[in-house]
Amino acid sequence: MTDTTMTTNTPARGLIPLPPALARPLLLIGGIATIASAFLAWTWTAEFPGDLTITGYPGGLQWLTLIAGALVTLVALAHYGTPGLRALAPTGSDAPAALTALGAFGTTWFTVIAIAVKLGGLANLEPGGWIAAIASLLPVLGAFALPKPATAAERTGTSTSTKESFKAYLTKPDTLTPGALPTPWIQRLIITAVVIVGLAVFTYGIDTAYGELFIGYLIVAVFAVWTLHTTGLIDQFSRLVARNRGFTIAMGFAAAIAFPFTQTDDHYANIGVNILIFGTVALGLNIVVGLAGLLDLGYVAFLGVGAYTAALVSGSEFSRFSGVQLPFWAAALTGAAASLVFGVLIGAPTLRLRGDYLAIVTLGFGEIFRIAVNNMDGDSGPDITNGPNGIPSIPDLNLLGIDFSQSHDIAGFTLGRFANYYLLMVLIMAIVVLVYTRAADSRIGRSWVAIREDETAATAMGINGFRVKLIAFALGASLAGLAGTVSAHVTYSVVPNPYQFAGATPPNSAFLLAAVVLGGMGTVAGPLLGAALLYLLPEKLVFLQDKSLLAFGIALVLLMRFRPEGIIANRRRQLEFHDTGQLDVPEQRLPDADEPATTKAGA
Repeated sequence: MTDTTMTTNTPARGLIPLPPALARPLLLIGGIATIASAFLAWTWTAEFPGDLTITGYPGGLQWLTLIAGALVTLVALAHYGTPGLRALAPTGSDAPAALTALGAFGTTWFTVIAIAVKLGGLANLEPGGWIAAIASLLPVLGAFALPKPATAAERTGTSTSTKESFKAYLTKPDTLTPGALPTPWIQRLIITAVVIVGLAVFTYGIDTAYGELFIGYLIVAVFAVWTLHTTGLIDQFSRLVARNRGFTIAMGFAAAIAFPFTQTDDHYANIGVNILIFGTVALGLNIVVGLAGLLDLGYVAFLGVGAYTAALVSGSEFSRFSGVQLPFWAAALTGAAASLVFGVLIGAPTLRLRGDYLAIVTLGFGEIFRIAVNNMDGDSGPDITNGPNGIPSIPDLNLLGIDFSQSHDIAGFTLGRFANYYLLMVLIMAIVVLVYTRAADSRIGRSWVAIREDETAATAMGINGFRVKLIAFALGASLAGLAGTVSAHVTYSVVPNPYQFAGATPPNSAFLLAAVVLGGMGTVAGPLLGAALLYLLPEKLVFLQDKSLLAFGIALVLLMRFRPEGIIANRRRQLEFHDTGQLDVPEQRLPDADEPATTKAGA
């Protein structure tokens, strides 16, 4: 007796019980109404930042609502089959519509609630605020009322739960296939346009003047990127990047160089240079953790070794060697070499350990370094680091005749002190990225990956596990020391307190490890993105500064649950964490004994 299953080609109804014919108009009307609401006054007083009292011109968070409403409108037009926008609704997927609608709803309602909380009640809302709240709700109703094409389970008659149906609205469809790539010059034009847009978005995020605006910016940015992922456009762009890797890296560094020219306040350049410093250190840690698979919980100590070395030999009057003032290139090499030596000295006796034991030993090394430099004050120990007072008055650099303490005018743009150091860090970042990529693509890099995946199997294949791990430890330490030499000059002084496992502000080992895991282990851009996010969040959200560890912990828990490979995923790790079937070995069928010889030969 053969089992038969009922099949159906009827599209499933939306999650919200509205007539399907009403869904698309509601999505489009809601998007347009959300845009229009941004031009109304939302409150009567200018005490709420951004001045939302003006009718006819958006201000502050209203600009973000306008952008989110525009995205909703574009997706709605794509569902109507508008030429040029069909990529925003691939294979009839409702995920882009749902995500853009949720982004507009989240931004608008966050603003309304923030007004009520800051000003003391909903009575402070003008009619425009209420109109905006209702207008942003319409696209959500329309998006979740759209009829969703039948899934494989529904076509075979298998029932699906409400949770699975809701998840289907927010994920990329399985039927999405990559399209053909355009001509090479169009590929490079697309990459250039994306880099310019990315620079503009990043610059806007750094320029946000108050916490409410930054939260709204994060809401819009997260849902916009999520939308692009569900449309498959990010996968398409990744293919372009893989085909034009060198050009993409060059455009990325060009955008990084252009950043200080977009700033009128040197404070934002200070944020940029700190992001690059911590991103460089995180990239060095990525060699140890992401490539070699070694959990290092005291890595920030190598940053401290480089910073203290540079402070001792750069001419500070409080230095134990105050008569020594090496040029920057010599001080940088000295700091990197000192960190490399410490990496070898610490790694040689400890890298024979594995797992939790190695993590505990490295954590102990980080604490030993902080306590040691804190005691080298001439009383508790030798007079080298000036104890808890540190080494202040580190002079600014004078490199190639350029005084980094002075502002410089270039093509009508004024670059301040921090902008000078920012451009120097871009150059150092280029060197670090070159070292990282060359090492990762070399035989030693493949040995690191083999050790990370299975050290026993790698050793059985002839790889000297101890030597390979020691090289990773030493190289990562030297890159951290190189960044530390610049950090010492940027901050004017070096003190022992920041170089600990965890703290309210970076640098600390927990911050660096979170940046690597959050951004994506084993990638170049991942640690840089992770460092940028983790540095900007406490900087922009003042109320999180005392709760930074709680915020990092929540972020890591959510990441491990929904995207364990990190924001920017290494392809191999992405396939390992998600069951895509691409790593499955095809089943080989052996011919039966009674099959004809020709059939056996064909098999």
